[in-house]
Amino acid sequence: MALIGKEILPFKASAYHNGNFIEVSDADFKGKWSVVCFYPADFTFVCPTELEDLQDQYATLKDLGVEVYSVSTDSHFVHKAWHDSSEAIGKVTYIMIGDPSHTISRNFDVLIEEEGVANRATFIIDPDGVIQTVEITADGIGRDASNLIDKVKAAQYVRNNPGEVCPAKWKEGSETLKPSLDLVGKI
Repeated sequence: MALIGKEILPFKASAYHNGNFIEVSDADFKGKWSVVCFYPADFTFVCPTELEDLQDQYATLKDLGVEVYSVSTDSHFVHKAWHDSSEAIGKVTYIMIGDPSHTISRNFDVLIEEEGVANRATFIIDPDGVIQTVEITADGIGRDASNLIDKVKAAQYVRNNPGEVCPAKWKEGSETLKPSLDLVGKI
C-alpha cells in the first residue's frame, strides 16, 4: 500500500445524500479536506455502528473544513433503502457513494476482489486531492470516528507549518517537533 502522498485517481459515481441522488467525482475532493470511509456492505452489522459514529463526529469535522464520504460497493439505490430502513443509518447526513463498478475501491486499493466488497478503510485527503492518512482494519474490527479529529488537525497543522511535525499523541496546541541535525538522537 503505497498511497500516502499520492493524488486520488479519477472517478465518477452516483451517491445518496439527504434524500437525493447526486453525482460525485474526484473533482469534488479538490479545494477542501475530505474523509473517505470505505466499508464492506450495507445491511450488515459492524458497518451501521461505524457510520452512525461517523455521523456523531460529522459536525466537528465540518467545522474543521472537512467533507465526509462513505463508500461501499453497493449502489446508491441500496444506500437509500438502508437509510430509509435503519435507525442508525437514518441519522446519516454526509454523502454515501455507491461503487458497484468497484472503480473507487480499486483506485484506493481496498477492494477484496474475490468477495466484491471493500476493506474497512479510512482515508484523509488534503485539498490538493492527496492522500495523507490511511487506516485499514480487519472486517470484524469497527473504527472509532473520534480518532479522526486529532488526525485531521495534525494533517492540517503539518500542511500549514512546513518544517514541523506532530509527535505521537499530539493534540492541537501541543508542542511540535522541528526535525534537524540537533534533534537527532535527543528524543
